[in-house]
Amino acid sequence: MPVIARMSEPILAAVLFSILSGGVAFALQVTGLKNPSGFIVDPATGSYFISNENGQPTERDNNGFITKLNDQGRILQLKFIEGGVNGVTLHAPKGLAIIGRTLYVSDIDQVRRFHADTGRALGELDLTAAKVDFLTGLAADGHSTLYIADAGADAILKVDTHRSSKPTVLVKDPALAGPYGLAVNPATGALVVVSWNTGKILEVTQEGTVKVLFANSFFSSRFGNLTGVDFDASGNMYVSDFSQGKVIRIDPNFRFQTIAEFLMTPASLGIDRKNHLILVPYRSGDAAEMNGLGRERKR
Repeated sequence: MPVIARMSEPILAAVLFSILSGGVAFALQVTGLKNPSGFIVDPATGSYFISNENGQPTERDNNGFITKLNDQGRILQLKFIEGGVNGVTLHAPKGLAIIGRTLYVSDIDQVRRFHADTGRALGELDLTAAKVDFLTGLAADGHSTLYIADAGADAILKVDTHRSSKPTVLVKDPALAGPYGLAVNPATGALVVVSWNTGKILEVTQEGTVKVLFANSFFSSRFGNLTGVDFDASGNMYVSDFSQGKVIRIDPNFRFQTIAEFLMTPASLGIDRKNHLILVPYRSGDAAEMNGLGRERKR
C-alpha cells in the first residue's frame, strides 16, 4: 500500500494531478482552500465536496464555503456554496453528508441543507428540541438516515430525512468524550465514532449503547485528537489524528498500520470506495489530498 506523502512547503500553487497508466495509482493535491475541515465523495456522481471553515471553528462570520471538484478531482468551483452570497448563511462548515441530491453541512449549531447539483440553499434541520452545542461530523447510512455528532454536548443525533427534519437524540453520554468524526461501516451497518477529547474509537448501537473499540491506556497513548473516520470497501477502518499528524488503518482483524505521518493537521477524512481513494483535508495547510490506497493483499 502506498503511503501518503508528507505535506511539503511551500504548498503547490495549483492542483497537482497524477495517474499512472491503467489507473493503478492516483495522487492529487488541491490548494487554495481556507481551513478545510471535511472531504467527501458524492457516490451518485463521483464528484467531491470540501468544507472550508475560513476562520475559527466557532466564529460566526458568514464567510465559510464549500468547494466542489469534478469526478477527476479538478476544481469545478472553489466557492460552490458561499456564506453571504445568494442568501446563504454559512459560518464554519465542518461535517458533510449526502442523501439523495441533498448535501448536509454541519455549521456550529445548525445542519444546513443544499442541493448537491446546484448549490441552492434548502433550509436547515429543525434542532430546536435537541439543545445542541458544537456540531462536528455527519454520516449517512446509505439510505435515508443521517447521524450528527455534537462534540460540545457529548451526543449523537439521528434523523430519518425522508420522514422528518427534526433529529432526535440517539445517545448522550460523557463516554463519547467530544465525538467528532462519524462513519457507518458498510459491511456491518454499525455506527463508529471517534473522540476528540480522549482519542477513543467507539461503536454506537441503534439503541444508543456505547461500546469502546479502542482507547488509550495509562501505559499507551496511541491516539491524540481524532477528527475523522471512514471505511473502504474491504471493511478497513481509517482514522485521522489531528494532533499527532497521522492516518491509521485498522483492518477487520484489528491490526493497526500507520499509513501516513508527519501530516499537517489532518481533519475529517473520507473514503471514495468505488475508486479506492482516501480524501484528507489539512486544516492549517489550506489544502487537501486524494491518494490511492492500493489493493488489499491476499492473505
